[in-house]
Amino acid sequence: MRAIRAASAALLSAVAVVAAAPIALADEGNRNITSFGFSVTPATVAPGGTVTLTSDGCEVPSVTVTSGVFDTVTLTEGRSGSATVDIDAKAGAQHEITFDCKGERGTTTLTIAQGEPSPNPEGHDNGVPPGAHKGVKAGFGTAAAHSDPDALGTTEVVTGVLLIAGALGAAVVLTRRRAAGGA
Repeated sequence: MRAIRAASAALLSAVAVVAAAPIALADEGNRNITSFGFSVTPATVAPGGTVTLTSDGCEVPSVTVTSGVFDTVTLTEGRSGSATVDIDAKAGAQHEITFDCKGERGTTTLTIAQGEPSPNPEGHDNGVPPGAHKGVKAGFGTAAAHSDPDALGTTEVVTGVLLIAGALGAAVVLTRRRAAGGA
């Protein structure tokens, strides 16, 4: 009887987690779903810094990228491009970047950092303010995590669901063994 109750509790818990996962994943930050992929790196850049723009999966040979903080860029045949952020961009401001693939639009946000851009060792501007490297940033990161530090990303939710399912499965096995040994 205990095994049935434990299995029922495990099943109800798993259903609750699986039912809550789409809600947690629904707000993945400021990205939206499109039939093509796109990105801006880095997501935070100093005024005058350079960002790399990428797009893949668009059926037409070019994707147009627009923003109020840099000139329009055309990405051709899946190749990445770069844009220089206006030197007078206001620090702390967030700007919408729009990727247009044959009329389908996807947007993401670019944040303007404090300070001046600093060159990297190869002489290219990486858009990171001087003194920003104070140690190693480690761990999982997503766009949602950068826009809302308390938000869970897809990786975290899936990992949590798998850990809970594994723990519940182990509990059912142990309960069955205990019931079989005592009968």
